Amino acid sequence: MKGELKILGAAHGLLLGLVLAAPLIAPALLPWGAEALFIIAAFQLRLADRRWETRAGLQGWISHIRMAPFRLVPWAGTAVVALIAGPEQARLATAILTAVAMGELLIYPVIAHLLGRLPRRGLTGAILLLLIGCGLAEQGQTARFAMAFALGIGGCVFWMRGPDGEPGATLMALGGTIVATAVALLAPMAQAVAIPAAILCLTLTLAHLSVMRRHPQHWQLSGGMRFKRL
Repeated sequence: MKGELKILGAAHGLLLGLVLAAPLIAPALLPWGAEALFIIAAFQLRLADRRWETRAGLQGWISHIRMAPFRLVPWAGTAVVALIAGPEQARLATAILTAVAMGELLIYPVIAHLLGRLPRRGLTGAILLLLIGCGLAEQGQTARFAMAFALGIGGCVFWMRGPDGEPGATLMALGGTIVATAVALLAPMAQAVAIPAAILCLTLTLAHLSVMRRHPQHWQLSGGMRFKRL
C-alpha cells in the first residue's frame, strides 16, 4: 500500500490516532471509531491484494495468514485502549479482537473470493445487505464489527470496478456521504445503518480523490509549438 491512495492512507492514520486518543477525548465515540477502522482497514486490505482470483485451496489461505501479524498490531493497540477507557469497555476490547480474528482467518479469504465473482448489481445488493446486517447488530458487538469488515471489502471491490477518480463518481460518493450523515443526524433511530453507510461513502470519496485525474495543461511557446503537461 505504500505510495497508493495517499489521501485515504492519511485519513486511515488520522482515524487510528483519534481512536487511540478516544479515552481522553470522547470515550463514548470509541465504538464508532473502531467500526470506522474496520471498514477502512478492510478496504485497504482488499486494495493491497488486487488478485480477483485467489489461490485455490489451502495455499490462498496460507498466503493471507502469513501477512496477518503485521496487520494485527494496530488492532491490539485499539483493544488495549478500549481496556484503558474503563471496565465497561472490556467487552468492546474482546469484541474487537474476536472480530479481527474472524475477519483475517475466515471473512476475508471467503468474502473477497465471492464478491469478486458478483456482477455490479449483485455487489451493490450485497453491500446493502451488509448495511442492513450492521443495523440489526448491536453497537460494539463482534457481529457488527465483522459486518463492518465485510462491508469494507465489498466497498473496495465496488471501487475497483471503476470508474475510479472520475469527477462524476467522486461527486456521487460525496453526495452519499452527505445524505447518510444527514440521516444519521436527523434520524437517530437510523444511525445504526446511516453511520456505516456514511463511513463507506466517505472512504470511497477519499479513494476517488487519491487518484483524481488531472486534465492536461497546454504550454504555448513563442514559435507556435504546443506541449502537453500531464
